[in-house]
Amino acid sequence: MATYVSFTAGAGGEWRIERLNAVRGESLAPAPRLARVEHDGEHAAPANGGAAWTLRGVRSYDRYTTAAEKAQLASLSPDLGRASATVGVLIPLAKSPAWWALAADERRAILEDRSRHIATGAAYLPAIARRLYHGRDLGEPWDFLTWFELADADRDAFAELVARLRASEEWQYVTREVEIWVAR
Repeated sequence: MATYVSFTAGAGGEWRIERLNAVRGESLAPAPRLARVEHDGEHAAPANGGAAWTLRGVRSYDRYTTAAEKAQLASLSPDLGRASATVGVLIPLAKSPAWWALAADERRAILEDRSRHIATGAAYLPAIARRLYHGRDLGEPWDFLTWFELADADRDAFAELVARLRASEEWQYVTREVEIWVAR
């Protein structure tokens, strides 16, 4: 069974929203708290009455990883919810129609062969935990929702990670991106 996620910004939630940073395109509405809920059914997300916004995604198959990359990531990736991970960052992003018009092997070549996305992210494991959700699969406006958890001491490493990724060829295809920094 697939794992779905809902990120709801509003009055409640485990995470306090520290800041919203529109990296590319328009931002999201401000709110004081963020709730992140994983669930096993597409429609099992809690009601979001009064929410500023809700973003939805699904954990999907690994589209662009090789078997060796998948094994390496699995061996290095920490679980979410570690006590030391008091900082979270949600990055929803949308890519251009030109990205989606490319064949899968062309996207893979840009993503890893030239942009080194997987290798770059792996260099920051296990300090920075990551979970990728696909919104495009559900017809949502965001193609990807990436959730990160890290210790407060790893904020600079996280900033370095995203700066490296944003400098890559792959990011030429990003049309909208927001950073949502939260803390427990």
